[in-house]
Amino acid sequence: MNIFAIALICSSVAILTGCAAGSSGSDYTRGQARQEQSVRTGVVESVREVKIEGTRSGIGAVAGGVAGGIGASTAASGRLGAIAAVLGALGGGLVGQALEQGVTSRTGLEITVKLDNGSLVSITQEADEEFKPGERVRILGGGGVSRVSH
Repeated sequence: MNIFAIALICSSVAILTGCAAGSSGSDYTRGQARQEQSVRTGVVESVREVKIEGTRSGIGAVAGGVAGGIGASTAASGRLGAIAAVLGALGGGLVGQALEQGVTSRTGLEITVKLDNGSLVSITQEADEEFKPGERVRILGGGGVSRVSH
């Protein structure tokens, strides 16, 4: 039973790592490849560091609930074991969900750009490149997704 719990936790961590989708200026989804994008140019007005919230797919809650339920039920037997399993599953689920969101959160940048036509736009993306006020940049956009690049 304990080997099952360890295997479940390890596989859940591997799945969570794979679920962490990138949102940097360099990350493209499979559907965005070979798609035309519009290009606008401008100058960076300001840059602000932000936190991009992690995912809540439910995998962390399920894995934590199973691990907590199994761990708590093995610590006690009989009726007390059943109560411990339920409480362990609830507690493990909450901890698992919080861990999933914490592991998948990222540092991001809110980049405000004054376009050559005079309008202002702001785009938030992962902090994989450095942007400074006064720099000329490109804004690539298409399919509801925009990104800032040099």
